[in-house]
Amino acid sequence: MDNGNSRERLASALRDFVDRSPPGTRLPSVRELQREHQVSPLTVQRVVRELAAEGLVTVRPGNGTFVAAAPARGRPTDLAWQHAALGGHTPPDASRNLALLEAPNAETVRMSGGYLDQTLIPERALAAAMARAMRRTGVWGRPPIEGLASLRQWFARQIGGFDPAEVLVTSGGQSALSMAIRALTRPGDAVVLETPTYPGFMSIARSHGLEIHPVPADEHGLRTDLLENVLRARTARLVVVQPLYANPTGSVLAQDRRRELFDLARRHSLFVLEDDYARDLTIDGPPPPTLASADTGGHVVHVRSVTKSIAPSVRLAALAARGPALARLRAAKTLDDFFVSGPVQEAAVDFLSSPAYPRHRREVARELGRRRDGLLTALRARLPECAVENVPRGGMHLWVRLPEGVDDNEVAARALSAGVMVAAGSAWFPAERDRPHLRLTYGETPLPQLVEGVRRLASVL
Repeated sequence: MDNGNSRERLASALRDFVDRSPPGTRLPSVRELQREHQVSPLTVQRVVRELAAEGLVTVRPGNGTFVAAAPARGRPTDLAWQHAALGGHTPPDASRNLALLEAPNAETVRMSGGYLDQTLIPERALAAAMARAMRRTGVWGRPPIEGLASLRQWFARQIGGFDPAEVLVTSGGQSALSMAIRALTRPGDAVVLETPTYPGFMSIARSHGLEIHPVPADEHGLRTDLLENVLRARTARLVVVQPLYANPTGSVLAQDRRRELFDLARRHSLFVLEDDYARDLTIDGPPPPTLASADTGGHVVHVRSVTKSIAPSVRLAALAARGPALARLRAAKTLDDFFVSGPVQEAAVDFLSSPAYPRHRREVARELGRRRDGLLTALRARLPECAVENVPRGGMHLWVRLPEGVDDNEVAARALSAGVMVAAGSAWFPAERDRPHLRLTYGETPLPQLVEGVRRLASVL
C-alpha cells in the first residue's frame, strides 16, 4: 500500500507538469508514473481523478490523460468557504461504483465492470429502431410521467403478475433502485441487504441515512433462516434481494427460500425490493419466474432493467408495485426526473417488440456461455488454488475465492500493474468479509483476452 507522502509527491509532481505544459499535452502513462514515483496504479488513478475533478486534466478513455485548457480568468481559487457551507455531513461514498466504470488503457485486459462489450451490442438494430422512432409524429413532445403505454405493457408481460398501470418506466435500473429505496424507507430505518451484494445498494442506503443489516447469502441465495433471526431482533421495513444471478455470486434463490421469504414478508409487514437486472442474460435453460409474479400481498416491489442485456446507453428500466407504495414511487419519480425521453422509449419499444431482440438474446447467451466456460477452464488450469464455488447459469460474473490469508485489494492492485483489471471482492460486503474473493467479469471482454488476463493474474498470485 502507498503511504500519504508518496501520494502527495505524485500529486505535486503532476501539478508541476500541468503548470509547465501547454493544453493538450499528454500525461505520462500509468505504468510510467508508477515506475518513476514508486506508487501503485490505484494511487495514480486516484491522483488523476483528483486533478480531473479540479479541471486540471482531461481523461479520454482509451486515449490517455491530457492537460486541460487554461481556466478562464477570474475563476475563484479559494474555495475553502465551501467546507463551512457544506458542514460536517459525510457525503455518499460512490468510489466503489465509480471504480467499476473506470476505463483502463488499451493494453490492459478488463475483467471488471458490468456491461456488454462493443462486440455484443446490436448497434445496427438499435440505430434502425431509433431512426424509425424519430420519424414518428409527436415523438419530441412530453411523454406520460409513468412511461409510454406500449413500453409499460411490454414490461408488465415480462415481469408477470402486474397490470401495465402498476408499472413506471425509469431512466435505468440504478435510478429505479435509488427511487425505490428512498421512497419505501425513512432516514434512520433499518434495511436488510444480502452479503455479499451489489455495492450500489450500500451507497444508496448510506446516502439516505439507513442502518444496514447484512444477511449472508450462499449458492442458493439469501439465507432466510438467518434473515428471520435479524427480523426478530430488529424492526426493518425493507429487504433488498437479487434472486436471479445475484451480483457478485451468480446465485439463484432456491424455491424453499422463496416461500420462506414470502412468509417472513407477510409476518413482519416487509417490503421486498427485487432487483431483476440480469433476467435477459440467461445462459443455461429458462430462468425461474420473478418473485413479483407470485406475490399476492403487495410485498414485492420489482425493478426490471434492460440496460445490461442491450447496451450501456439504453438507460431504461421499470418499477412495478401496488397500492400506496406505487403512489409513493410515482411521487418520487415526479420529483426525480418527470419523465424518460420519448425518442428513447419509442426506440426501445420498437427494438424489444421486433424479432431482432430475441435473436440478440440468443447470440448474447451463446457468447456469454462460451466466455464463462473458457474463463473457468483457464482459471482451473492456471490458478487451481482459487475456487469457483458456484458456476452461474446466467449473468456475466464469476465469484472467485482466493486462498486464505491473501489480501484481495492488494491482489487487485498488483494485477492492474501487471495489465489486468479485476475487482477486489471486499467491495461487495456491507460489513466484514468472510474470505478473500475477486469478482471476474466475462461480459466486457472477448475470450482470448480473458485467457490472457488469467495468465497475467496468475503471475501476481
